[in-house]
Amino acid sequence: MTALGLVVAQFNRPITEEMEASAREAVEDAGAELVETVRVPGAYDAPLAADRLARRAEVDAVAVIGAIITGDTDHDRVIADATARRLADVSLERDTPVTLGVIGPGMSAAEARERTGKGGDAVEGAIDLVEELPDP
Repeated sequence: MTALGLVVAQFNRPITEEMEASAREAVEDAGAELVETVRVPGAYDAPLAADRLARRAEVDAVAVIGAIITGDTDHDRVIADATARRLADVSLERDTPVTLGVIGPGMSAAEARERTGKGGDAVEGAIDLVEELPDP
């Protein structure tokens, strides 16, 4: 059984709550175990939480979910780029799959609501990586 950590960004909460529900459903459907859920203020804060979960021996993979919605500036792109880069770093540094279920940037709230299933996709991707990656 795959044991997962889940990081949920709280910014844009109505959307991320639906993403979390999708993620939990995917965990249940796969027969996996959700070891711990860590809620963080926003997507930018997710790499530290993912790193803490990835350090735990009982966690096989970490799924990170959040929603970055566009505004009047390029701030959404800055946040998305930094988050994706650091999550990839965590995965490589900890030799633990960390999946990017953060939707955005460059999308409206309506577009984000249409993509809440990406929470489940992040969990499915994490499980697939655990099952497919060869042991070191």
